[in-house]
Amino acid sequence: GGRMEVLEEGEEEEHEEEEQREELKPLEISDKLEDLETKESVEQVYVPSDVPDFDWSSIDTSQLPSSYKTNSPNEKKLLHIAAHFLQQYTHICPDRKPLFLHPVNECGVEKFVSTTVRPTLLPYTELYHWDGCASFVSDYLIMEPLKSPITPPSSLYSPTTILKYQRGNCFDFSVLLCSMLIGAGYDAYCVHGYATREICTLDETLEVCPLLRKPQEVPKEEIKKSNKYRIKSPPDLQSKFELQQKAKKAETEAAQKDKERGEEKVTEVEKPKRDPLHGLRVHAWVLVLSGKREVPETFFINPFTGNSHGTTDEQFLGIESVWNHRNYWVNMQDCWNGCKDLIFDLNDNIRWEVMLSGSDKPHQLLPDAEEKNELPDNDMDDVKEPEDENRSFDMPPSWVDPIQISPREFETRCCQGTKVTLYKKAKLEKWAPYLNENGLVKRLTVYADTECSEVVEVKEWFKNREDMLDLREVNKQTQLTTDYFSPGHLFHLKAHTYVLLEPETENTMEFYNEARVDGLQKRVQSAVEMTEYFVGRDDFLHVRYTEFGKRGKKVHLAGMRADANTRPIVQIKECFHRNPEKPADEDVAERIFLITEEMIHLTYHLKDNYLTASQKDFFKIPEGEIRGSEDVMTPDMCITYQAGFSKEEKLVHLYKMLQELTEVEKQLKEQVRRSEAEVLNILKTRENEENSIKLLVSIYDTERNEKRRQEYEAMKNTREDKLLGQKGQDLDYLAPFLIQIDNTEKMTKAQALRLRNDCLADLKRRLVNKANIIQARFDKAVEELQKKDEWFQENQDQLSAEEEEEFLARYSETTFLIHILSLRLKREKETAPQKYLALEEKLRKDPRFAEHLGHA
Repeated sequence: GGRMEVLEEGEEEEHEEEEQREELKPLEISDKLEDLETKESVEQVYVPSDVPDFDWSSIDTSQLPSSYKTNSPNEKKLLHIAAHFLQQYTHICPDRKPLFLHPVNECGVEKFVSTTVRPTLLPYTELYHWDGCASFVSDYLIMEPLKSPITPPSSLYSPTTILKYQRGNCFDFSVLLCSMLIGAGYDAYCVHGYATREICTLDETLEVCPLLRKPQEVPKEEIKKSNKYRIKSPPDLQSKFELQQKAKKAETEAAQKDKERGEEKVTEVEKPKRDPLHGLRVHAWVLVLSGKREVPETFFINPFTGNSHGTTDEQFLGIESVWNHRNYWVNMQDCWNGCKDLIFDLNDNIRWEVMLSGSDKPHQLLPDAEEKNELPDNDMDDVKEPEDENRSFDMPPSWVDPIQISPREFETRCCQGTKVTLYKKAKLEKWAPYLNENGLVKRLTVYADTECSEVVEVKEWFKNREDMLDLREVNKQTQLTTDYFSPGHLFHLKAHTYVLLEPETENTMEFYNEARVDGLQKRVQSAVEMTEYFVGRDDFLHVRYTEFGKRGKKVHLAGMRADANTRPIVQIKECFHRNPEKPADEDVAERIFLITEEMIHLTYHLKDNYLTASQKDFFKIPEGEIRGSEDVMTPDMCITYQAGFSKEEKLVHLYKMLQELTEVEKQLKEQVRRSEAEVLNILKTRENEENSIKLLVSIYDTERNEKRRQEYEAMKNTREDKLLGQKGQDLDYLAPFLIQIDNTEKMTKAQALRLRNDCLADLKRRLVNKANIIQARFDKAVEELQKKDEWFQENQDQLSAEEEEEFLARYSETTFLIHILSLRLKREKETAPQKYLALEEKLRKDPRFAEHLGHA
């Protein structure tokens, strides 16, 4: 059945303890385990120290919907079917533990477990994939252990309540995660089963942190090349018996050493003690079947950690039952070997006993179908023979409200925005975005010992940094710090490795070469050398190496520049890729400018079928020596080695080459100085960025952009006030007439009457002109319509179908225009008197000459 018992062969004492445990009552076992569970709960590192214990009996259920407090007729019928199913199951399998079917909810009402699952697709991209859902549930909720480790809980609250109070047991975790996965399209199921103590109590101190797990490398098969000219090895003349004895002795010694090492590891790592409840600890997790959402293989998800596990994982010791929002299945397979041999074909009635046979089949049958179309029971009802009424009952809809998570809750994740998890020799800390001023969201600390006292490495992840910093790795042993950046940094930085942010110290800078004009990919610098690596250059340059010498004594002289005491350049070496457009003899592969020795060394690319490459060594004339014009270039100034046969080059050509190389040397010196200045600028910028860290806020983040929103609204209100003021000034109906009067403050009665009459006459004239324009357009449209009607009557017989259709379209357009013009003309005639009276009333109340018009 569903319970797993582990009996070690040859150990009679453990067998007797197991038999005695079978005879104990669950309550007695629970009482004996109180101290053990209390001790284990103290070690849970996921619970923050400032989060107090929660009392579920004190929650407010008065505001919950009626579906939480009552059962519908279908739900009552479902409970009756479940009771009948449990009665049959207990009769057939009397040795099995009771099934987890209908616990009470937060309102004390019995609800079937399948109706507690509420499939919901949340509007967040991350929650569309199973790993995002699992990560959110494990981070958002606080784990509470079961009251009794060997029995399932007596209650199962709704996912909405669990989300509201951010805590729950393994069953609460699983139901919430399963609801989210089904809503995202996965074929997911809640599992009631048994697991190890580490899984049930969320003890990850012996587990390797997921961020430190390296993917398994598949060894490449060595290709053996056959060589028929290979020398055959001499025959083996050693005694095989002696070799066997030596091998046995070596195996014995190796086993002894491994045993000693194993004992040392046990004392060092402190492996967990033997669990007296191994195989009896109840746990709930999520099963995801293959098929839907392109899941290639069935797997488990531990909701406490959000990690995926294979179905053969030894930490999962057995399964009692599984369920989703449509049905409930009981595992009828033997779990003596854990879950390794289980077959998850829920259509197999021998291995899985289904409660509602008339309900929908598992989604595994229809992996490509949409959920709304997966209703085969409507068609099958006509084909099937009449069965038991209880067995053909369909699962009623969920009684739980839709699951909702606000953007603020989704972003904050962990309780109070922080979470700490201890792993084997590692500690993982998480924070909500914007909680830390430096943008830190995650930190992994790796230790050298199990006591977590000696730090080896620290990794920190950042978000929303203005300097585009994503990750920082600090090696405490070498004191090296490596910063990784997203695209968009001022200097196109990709990674920066350093000990100190000081000039002329060892540091390595990697760049996004696609964003740089010079194609620089990496620059490695120390106190005595600098190496630059390039990609995709037109001149095929890929490496530039510069060696610096020691500075001389610093002497300050009048007029001397501040940068006069720079590091002297000893040599500059450049390496080039092969240019296929040039012959190998003329394509330089490496050129070295020995500046202190006044020498230039050229090495060309290797020609085909040649073992050596051509070379040239140029010796420059020292600046102190002055020669005559006839001795500008002598044969001893250039030593040439030519691979293969070729003509001897003339001194004129060598002289021109030396001049070009001398000019290139000057340019390279300037380029090296620019590279040094860029390094100093980057180090100074990085130091300023670290001293004053700034975080970016999205324009869509209305909560954090409150200040900017208020500034925008204030600016908008000011602009609207100005526009309204200008609009009021522009709409002054007396402005054109007041210009005619010099002094508007002192008006006579005659002037006021004349202004009033002129203003009213002007309005009347404009209204009449507008009506006349509309009337003229109306008359013209009617005339055009009459002409079109006459033309159509004359030429109707000669028109084709297309021409007739085109004519009717134009005719309808003219008719519509006439209709619109008639409406506008009618409206103008109706509103003109009202406009005239309204203006007359405004003139009478105008404070500028209301006294004069009042006596009129």
